[in-house]
Amino acid sequence: MNKLVIATNNVGKVKEYKTFLTPLGFEIATLKDFPSIKIEENGTTFEENATIKASTVMMELGLPVLADDSGLVVDALNDEPGIHSARYAGDHNDVANRKKLLTKLQNIPYEKRTAHFHTTIVAIKPNGQKLIANGRVNGHILNTERGSNGFGYDPLFYVDALGCSMAELSPNQKNKISHRGNALKSFIKNFDKWWYSK
Repeated sequence: MNKLVIATNNVGKVKEYKTFLTPLGFEIATLKDFPSIKIEENGTTFEENATIKASTVMMELGLPVLADDSGLVVDALNDEPGIHSARYAGDHNDVANRKKLLTKLQNIPYEKRTAHFHTTIVAIKPNGQKLIANGRVNGHILNTERGSNGFGYDPLFYVDALGCSMAELSPNQKNKISHRGNALKSFIKNFDKWWYSK
């Protein structure tokens, strides 16, 4: 059974996951295929939220499920928006989220606008076997948006190592360096051991 459910409705995330997982021969389903499933994300960490999502969907469907919780962590804002990144200014409104972030940082000088993106992936099989992987990428928050690729906070996130915003990268370039890309590389490394474990 090579079916894996990605517990998200986020089109951008699904695209990134398919790039990594489809070559492994998996049929990928998402929450859009199972609209009746309701998930209450009430964890206090990225790992707790990812585990809640993966466990809830796995119990409903009896299939292996992969979920992640990702977010932007800004040092000058006491690690906000963190686990609340997707709903920082409302429900999954990227434009409003970016606007709120810029407003909160308006008096903070650029050198103190250090930040990182974090992803925790949790995959669970019906037999209870779990695989956890983490990834991050460091950067700064820009004063104005740059680039038109990506989603979420990408236009405001300046990747220090590359000298451009996340939204100025092509999807391939982003997958090589992004928090989700780094978490997925770690995930893929341990995937066979998890997938074939009894």
